[in-house]
Amino acid sequence: MNAINSVLLELTNALEELKDDLSSTMDEEQEYFDNIPENLQSSERYERAENAVDKLSEAVDSLESIISDLNDVYTTIEESVE
Repeated sequence: MNAINSVLLELTNALEELKDDLSSTMDEEQEYFDNIPENLQSSERYERAENAVDKLSEAVDSLESIISDLNDVYTTIEESVE
């Protein structure tokens, strides 16, 4: 394995951990959001919770895309070395 692929693997692993952490946080925030009482569903607190879930979801999706792209680069480099 060359140095670039080693770095790609380390970076991918770190991003996977970050994605997992963000997913857990998103799940917790989603649970909080889902349990906001009906009388508070038009409040600022409700909107902040909804926005947090949306932004965390976007971040997780972005990380998944980056990880996929890094895996593609890794595979391409591996195939070109063969």
